[in-house]
Order: sequence, then structure tokens, then C-alpha cells
Amino acid sequence: MKQYEDIINHQRPVSRKHKPMSMRDRAAQFASFAALSGYEDMVEEKRKNIEAEIEEKDH
Repeated sequence: MKQYEDIINHQRPVSRKHKPMSMRDRAAQFASFAALSGYEDMVEEKRKNIEAEIEEKDH
């Protein structure tokens, strides 16, 4: 923590030209970078396939 002692208690800079962006607008900027889009669907499909294989083995 010592390496940040000179800046740790400073206020963040506030622009005189631009009003602060809302959290919603800030989040929207990064929404298009969802690196794992489709991941949940892929995991769900894999889970179903594995369950089907287990069912086949049990019968």
C-alpha cells in the first residue's frame, strides 16, 4: 500500500466541461464487450448432454 500513499486519499478528478455520466450510461458503454455472451446457453446445453449420457448408462 505504501506505493499509493501519495494518491490514496485524493478526490477523483471532476471535469469542468462534461457533467458526470450516469451509472446506466457508463454500463452501456461496456455492454457490447460481454466476452462471454452465449456462455450460459453453452453450459446449459452441455449439462443436458451430460445428463442424457448418464441416463443412457443407467438404463
